[in-house]
Amino acid sequence: MNLTIIGSGYVGLVTGACLADIGHDVFCLDVDQAKIDVLNGGGVPIHEPGLDGIIARNRAAGRLRFSTDVEAAVAHGDVQFIAVGTPPDEDGSADLQYVLAAARNIGRHMTGFKVIVDKSTVPVGTAERVRAAIADELAKRGESPMFSVVSNPEFLKEGAAVDDFTRPDRIVIGCDDDVPGERAKELMKKLYAPFNRNHERTLYMDVRSAEFTKYAANAMLATRISFMNELANLADRFGADIESVRRGIGSDPRIGYHFLYAGCGYGGSCFPKDVEALIRTAAEHGHALQVLQAVSAVNAAQKRVLAQKIVARFGEDLTGRTFGVWGLAFKPNTDDMREASSRSLIAELLERGASVRAYDPVAQREAKRVLALDLAAHPAWLKRLAFVDDEAQAARGVDALAIVTEWKVFKSPDFAALGRLWTTPVIFDGRNLYEPAAMSELGIEYHPIGRPGSRQAIAARAPGAARANA
Repeated sequence: MNLTIIGSGYVGLVTGACLADIGHDVFCLDVDQAKIDVLNGGGVPIHEPGLDGIIARNRAAGRLRFSTDVEAAVAHGDVQFIAVGTPPDEDGSADLQYVLAAARNIGRHMTGFKVIVDKSTVPVGTAERVRAAIADELAKRGESPMFSVVSNPEFLKEGAAVDDFTRPDRIVIGCDDDVPGERAKELMKKLYAPFNRNHERTLYMDVRSAEFTKYAANAMLATRISFMNELANLADRFGADIESVRRGIGSDPRIGYHFLYAGCGYGGSCFPKDVEALIRTAAEHGHALQVLQAVSAVNAAQKRVLAQKIVARFGEDLTGRTFGVWGLAFKPNTDDMREASSRSLIAELLERGASVRAYDPVAQREAKRVLALDLAAHPAWLKRLAFVDDEAQAARGVDALAIVTEWKVFKSPDFAALGRLWTTPVIFDGRNLYEPAAMSELGIEYHPIGRPGSRQAIAARAPGAARANA
């Protein structure tokens, strides 16, 4: 089939490359000439394991092309995927300007039957707005070719997106029940046939339900994370071990283990934005989503937990202190810095007068760009932020080490070597990578989240300890 992907960002690239890899002829469109130049030059503008090889293979085979030519893109695809960004607006709602601009471009240039697929994460009711935008452009031209708007939300985890796309647990397709909708359903069934050969993974439903499913899925996962973080903070109060609690409740098949890990808050392009957008959508319909409002508030507070632990240990004024930060991306296997917890931690440490030595194995370049924007109003703070080349340099001469992203390289470090680098053996672990007992044996003062910590950390939390160590 001839397919067009409008938007060559994260979702668009993964979708286009993976569909080309099963034999479809894919035209990827983007208005950003620089991005298209990178792709046509053999580069990939995002970090996603396995994606570069798929793109290279299918470009060479002639099944995948990249262009800024809107007219050619609309002419190419029988199915037009809209996979542009839907960033949060000032009020938290999803900004649909790029989705609707893509729809209008389709309406300006289409000549025959098209299936327009909303792949971007969009609020309930967006398909109607896309349909109206296309119809408006066709009316201006005096044309009336049939078309159908389909909702086909993505369920891709950054860092595992290729595997998620090629081995989906479900494919959600929302179609109208009219004649164009039935025709669209048959085309979508044909398109995704290779993924359904072992067993049927496709769930067909009405368009609004499909749009809602995407938001509901991300809201549920975000809720599980914030729920565990609430319990972890309580566990810190009375000395329980949240890891034992996680195993205890996760063994119940009604609950399961997924997304029950305590930490320093969720980030990325999906959970924060989608939770806020769903809250906003509910408000527009006169309904308050009280659980999700709490989920969002808990997450915002959780991003300050590591800084609060550091302050409790070293005091309010961190002038003259130096802290190492391991991990800057919001999660491993990506360079995505959107809503990353490291941004909150680093800003607060710098605000309190500390210096920071930061390292991430993949997100270093993006982190430099994002943090320069975050801290642009505070040039003096930026002078105390150093990006270093490896985890050892991040630990050199520091008063404590903070772990924010659970990259594999951080899971089994050489603690003996670290002991020769840092000023004091103190770790604030935002991802609970290590066992407190093992840290005690090594003489490391260890402050995890929702776990008792090492003997040294427990002693450091005693009344007056922060003043004594300040």
